[in-house]
Amino acid sequence: MKLAMIHTVSWYGRAVIEPFARDWLVRNPDVEAINIMDDSLLSEALAQGGPTPRVLRRLVLYALAADAAGADVIMVSCTTMGDGTRLARPLLSVPIFNIDEPMAREAVAAGSRLGILATVPTSAPATRKLPEAEAVRAGKSITIETVINERAFDHLLAGEIEQHNALVHGEMDALAGRVDAIVLGQISLARIEHWVRVPVFQVGHSGFREARRLLDEAAKR
Repeated sequence: MKLAMIHTVSWYGRAVIEPFARDWLVRNPDVEAINIMDDSLLSEALAQGGPTPRVLRRLVLYALAADAAGADVIMVSCTTMGDGTRLARPLLSVPIFNIDEPMAREAVAAGSRLGILATVPTSAPATRKLPEAEAVRAGKSITIETVINERAFDHLLAGEIEQHNALVHGEMDALAGRVDAIVLGQISLARIEHWVRVPVFQVGHSGFREARRLLDEAAKR
């Protein structure tokens, strides 16, 4: 079985592979990983305030390339690219999903007042669409509060992890007093460990559980 992953940051190794994919692949020796990376996708989206038609077209082309390479399942590891994933879905012969989609289902099940914390401006609206869509499917009414701390992402890019984490922890503490659950949609927030009094949902492990489920379904076909 082949799992193709499409990444939009050059440091996907430390963001996706090392903390999540490496051990998962050891536990799933029947799966071969294919990695496709184009960091211009996110940089252009950030410069333009969101994914442009050119960005979305490239994402779809990478998904088609992964399909042509023999992938059984395709996972996009960038929250910002959610619209591109949805555009690609009907064009492919195999399942494709965003790494944050299963997290959104879990968050909606946990409460009606959700807080989304992001450090990349384009991630927040993309993440918001997922629980909104899931709530509609579940017939549930939810409210969403979004908090964006761009300074934290600047610290992350500079390698200043302590400063990044301190800002994120502070935002989590504040949000926890106003919501039933907190959603950390970005893969760059997947390794945050900070206790608050409400459930915290992060991308990462849930995405790879979904990949396994889809691979098992593919094997039955």
